[in-house]
Amino acid sequence: MEGFALLYSGFVNSFTTVNLVACFVGALIGTLVGVLPGLGPTATMVLMLPFTLPYGPTTGLIMLTGVWYGAMYGGSTTSVLVNIPGEAASVVTCIDGYQMCRQGRAGSALALVAMGSFVAGTIGILGLQFFAPVLGNAALSFGPPEFLCFMILAFVLLSNLSAEAPLKGALMIALGLFLSTIGITPMDSYPRFTFGSEKLMLGIDFLPVAVGLFGVSEILKIAIEKYVKPVVNQVRLRELYPNREEMRRSIGPTLRGSILGFFVGLLPGPCTVISTFVAYALEKRISKTPHRFGHGAVEGVVAPESANNSAVMGSMIPLLTLGIPFAAPSAIMLAGLRMHNVEPGPMLFVTNPDVFWTFIAAMYLGNLMLLVLNLPLVGAFARIAVIRPPILMPIISLICLVGVYSVRNSLFDVWVMIAAGVVGYFLRRWKYPIAPFIIGVVLGPTTENSLRQTLLMFKGDVSLIVDRPLSITLLALAAAFLAYKFMAPQKTYALQVEEGKSL
Repeated sequence: MEGFALLYSGFVNSFTTVNLVACFVGALIGTLVGVLPGLGPTATMVLMLPFTLPYGPTTGLIMLTGVWYGAMYGGSTTSVLVNIPGEAASVVTCIDGYQMCRQGRAGSALALVAMGSFVAGTIGILGLQFFAPVLGNAALSFGPPEFLCFMILAFVLLSNLSAEAPLKGALMIALGLFLSTIGITPMDSYPRFTFGSEKLMLGIDFLPVAVGLFGVSEILKIAIEKYVKPVVNQVRLRELYPNREEMRRSIGPTLRGSILGFFVGLLPGPCTVISTFVAYALEKRISKTPHRFGHGAVEGVVAPESANNSAVMGSMIPLLTLGIPFAAPSAIMLAGLRMHNVEPGPMLFVTNPDVFWTFIAAMYLGNLMLLVLNLPLVGAFARIAVIRPPILMPIISLICLVGVYSVRNSLFDVWVMIAAGVVGYFLRRWKYPIAPFIIGVVLGPTTENSLRQTLLMFKGDVSLIVDRPLSITLLALAAAFLAYKFMAPQKTYALQVEEGKSL
């Protein structure tokens, strides 16, 4: 009964004007970002981060999650109508979604995707509501050694974010950890890597680095590439009605994709992308008519879209209960909460339960808002996909500059953002993953504090970690994963994508 009372109080808090507006704005911007190919939810969440600072942590979390969640909805629009995935998680949707469009069933596909995403989002929120407090209470027994070992396991797993080159992922994590050490040490106030600069004494702020790596580098990439205007198929409101057979065939894939996506969201890496490939493969394997996949099968559209929406909620569990982001958007949320002096982890449910339960209630409302937005306005969203970069990119550049400068009124942060953008462009060009770098920057302070506290607890004798069963278990899992990666045959990311397309 206590959980229902807390959820009721969350609904009361979420019905405040500022939280309702934040939920709507996040959902709307996320849908627009999902429609626009290239920008992506992570870059948009970074751009939105400074504008959430005048409000509380709950409002900021609601808006950022709305952007991520809405991008999963919006990405399907261009996948179906243009055969261009607006977001990476919508790549699989192109396979059967565009074929349905060519058969004159675009409206039916988009309606089924919207309803499937709504069901998946609701199931994901229910899972987060019930599993997160349980895991948070269990994590209260963690001490500094357990957190240190869990961080080591997380870094080992997250280094595999780049499936093509895990060593590049490990290198980017190491660089992120190094960047997080610049400035004054938290325990003894000793300056490190400052080279006598007063600006570096406070460290390099996360926001300009993230805006540069995700926002500015994307602007440079789009500016250099040749623009090809996509041809968008028109969809009328009266066409958004699937027939009875299509609705019947979509029920099972929607439920299976929702449950599967939620549990895939608990895994490190690009969970929303992985969940779509797994859900598509599952539906094709259990289907009685697998030959229809690739030629406009409804199951091949609703299952991946349900999976990626549910995976968003699943990935929130390790963030909120352990304070560890398993994906780049989660890292942005962690940074945003820290800017509001709220530390996600086991104590969140003790010190700030209102943040969690108001967030849960707002996600129920946001899920409904996204359904209302995506059904009648699908035609308008589709036309946004043809906005030319010379019009869009200057607006995004201005948002980057204003957002970064407004946080600390510092030109130094603007120069850091520009430098990070140039570096980020070359990292993308040379196929170095940016997500592990950002995660390393965000988790660096937590890892260092856990290491220092462990050394103080054991008086410098790190070998005493083996006396703690949970710690040694986590280290053993990390070692086993490393051994598996070195012994198992490696596939390139390109080969994995081709295999996914041929599923």
